[in-house]
Order: sequence, then structure tokens, then C-alpha cells
Amino acid sequence: MQRLAMDLRMLSRELSLYLEHQVRVGFFGSGVGLSLILGFSVAYACYYLSSIAKKPQLVTGGESFSRFLQDHCPVVTETYYPTVWCWESRGQTLLRPFITSKPLVQYRKCVVFNNRGVAGENLLTPRTYCCSNTEDLETVIQHVHSLYPSAPFLAAGVSMGGMLLLNYLGKIGPKTPLKAAATFSVGWNTFACSESLEKPLNWLLFNYYLTTCLQSSVNKHRHMFVKLIDMDHVMKAKSIREFDKRFTAVMFGYRTIDDYYTDASPNRRLKSVGIPVLCLNSVDDVFSPSHAIPIETAKQNPNVALVLTSYGGHIGFLEGIWPRQSTYMDRVFKQFVQAMVEHGHELSSM
Repeated sequence: MQRLAMDLRMLSRELSLYLEHQVRVGFFGSGVGLSLILGFSVAYACYYLSSIAKKPQLVTGGESFSRFLQDHCPVVTETYYPTVWCWESRGQTLLRPFITSKPLVQYRKCVVFNNRGVAGENLLTPRTYCCSNTEDLETVIQHVHSLYPSAPFLAAGVSMGGMLLLNYLGKIGPKTPLKAAATFSVGWNTFACSESLEKPLNWLLFNYYLTTCLQSSVNKHRHMFVKLIDMDHVMKAKSIREFDKRFTAVMFGYRTIDDYYTDASPNRRLKSVGIPVLCLNSVDDVFSPSHAIPIETAKQNPNVALVLTSYGGHIGFLEGIWPRQSTYMDRVFKQFVQAMVEHGHELSSM
């Protein structure tokens, strides 16, 4: 970073000399306009390097896991440089789906777990999914393990999928056939997530749209639920909390929405996780407020590592001038999986 700052100062000095000797007429020709632009650019670069580009905070409950990550997953200790023109949380969250490429991926021994009623049009039973109910995930994991009992078995979950995965790991402890897991942009405390998303701007940008998506997903199976749930009342929900209160909590037998949100929050089960788990979150994520990230709980579990970036939004983590290719999240996932497959045995000997 010091070398880059020196290069910027040298570039500023050389361009100023060039403007002074080469440009002669007009506002920009006099060098005043270009000098202002240059000065602003240098000031912005200095601000970016000093306040935006930072190393992530690595929180672990044991020295062994921390040393393992530093040796075999160095991306978690490197400075993260968010996209210079888009580093704010909401911008990263909104733009990532539109500007990142979607290359054709050739999978090898990869299983994608889709929740009920999401991937296809047919729903065979009057039941969907939620963050707290891990029965379907447990069934999938046991089934895959029975097919490939000797294969290294890892799992990854993003956003709600990460919440579901962590709740599963917290319930089952070390008895899982999984060797390791990774989660990205998890909402740790469902109450805090809901409160953040109900702030006016966040409601306008995210909450209302996601509520309509949830309503659409259940409305196409309306005939399966009408005897159990007041679907007209569900379709009038204006927020995720209202949808969960009228549909999800009722569907899974919770007495109140608070009971469901308590059971759905993975922070309360983190201490029981029994395999190595890496959790990447951005502290500016409006879906998962920083004050709800269970840092102290993570410090008490040697199997858990939190990687906390200052910026990145919700599943954003854009980096580079034009982030069409991989994101910081992609690099963390790739290095962690490779580290666990190739060097995971070292953790048991540390």
C-alpha cells in the first residue's frame, strides 16, 4: 500500500509538470481544469487506500485453524480492494447480479440442493422450507454420503442457504459426514436482519421486492395451502416479517413469529458446530447487521472462522475496476475448498 501511494504521488507530480509546460489555452487548456480533476483523483485514491481497501478481520476460536487458513487460504489475510466506483453496500448488492459474468461451469461430483417448490413447478406436498427446519438438508447429505462414502464431502451455503447449513451443523455437531463447510453473507440473527431490512431505504430496495418473490413462489402452489393457511392474508403482506408471520411460522407449527425467528437464528447454535467452518460476511451488509455477528461466540469454538470484510454488501464482494469475472467471495470459496481437500488432514494433527 505504501508503494502504491508513492507511485500515485509521483504520477501526480509528473502530470502536473506536463500540464504546466504543454497546455496553454482555455480553462482545461490552462491546466486548471485538468489539475482539479487530477487533484480530486489523487485525493480519492488516497481516501480509498486509507479507508476502503482493508484486510479482513479473521476471527477464530483456535490458533490451529487460524494458522491453517493463513498457510493454505491466504486470501483471507490479503487486503480486499472493493470495486473503486462501487464499494457501498447497497450498490454492491444490487449490481453484482447484473455485471458479473455467468460462465458455463463443468461440475464434477457436485450436488445442488434446491428447496421444495423452488426449482420446479410441481410441489407434491403442502410444505415449503424455512431457515430452521433442516430435515430435507439432512436427508440430502445422508443420501449423497451413502453414494460416495469415501469421497471428501464439503458443503457451502449462501445467505439463507448458509443459515440453513449452520443450523444443521449446530444441531448435529461432529456427527455429520461433512468434512468442512463454508457460508457466505449469512443472516446471524433473524430479528436484527428483519429490523435492518425494514428501514425505509432497505425496504424500498430489497424488502418489498423479496416479499413479492416469496408470495409468487407460494401462490403458484396455492391449491396446496388453502386448507391450511389464509392465502389471501399472505398475499397482502408488505414485508418479509409479515410473510413469515402469516405463512412460514404457520406452515412449520410455530406459535408466534418470535418463536420462529428465535429458532431460525444460527448464532445460537454456532457454539455446537463440530467441523471446520469458514463464514464470510461483510460488516456493511444490510441483510446481516454487524452488531449481530457472533464474534464472541466464534472465539469460543475452535472449529469456526469468521472472515469479516469492511465492505462487500450482501453476496456482493465485487473487486477490480470492472468486476466481470470472479469476486472476492469466489476466491475465498475456491481457496478454502482446495485447502480442505488437499490439506485438511493437517487440522487433525495441529
